Amino acid sequence: MSEAKLFSQRLQNSMTSGGYEVRPVVLEREFNQRYWGKPVSVQAVRRWLYGEAVPTQDRLQILAEWLGVDPHWLRFGENLSGSVQQQRKRWDAKMTPKERQVIEVFMGLPAEKRKMVGEIIEALAKP
Repeated sequence: MSEAKLFSQRLQNSMTSGGYEVRPVVLEREFNQRYWGKPVSVQAVRRWLYGEAVPTQDRLQILAEWLGVDPHWLRFGENLSGSVQQQRKRWDAKMTPKERQVIEVFMGLPAEKRKMVGEIIEALAKP
């Protein structure tokens, strides 16, 4: 079986496990809400979903974060030690309750506002 077909099976299973309907319009909507780059079309995500193509690494990372799976597993079907979830737990443990609240508010913003806030933070972080 091709790599793209195996990837599509993992993507479909992850969507189902996450409570999402396995449909291109659902994948397109959910992906574009989280991705800060150029939006992808329904036709492009259809190719991911039906084993005709594999997304680029930056897009794969967004898919994995959204679906709560390890990006390496999503792409290759293998688990690595020190998964993304374990690393995220260590990162989250360092946050104060107020910081967690701010992150939750940020994540509740529409994609265009999250992008704007991200750009402001990046500008403030520059020396």
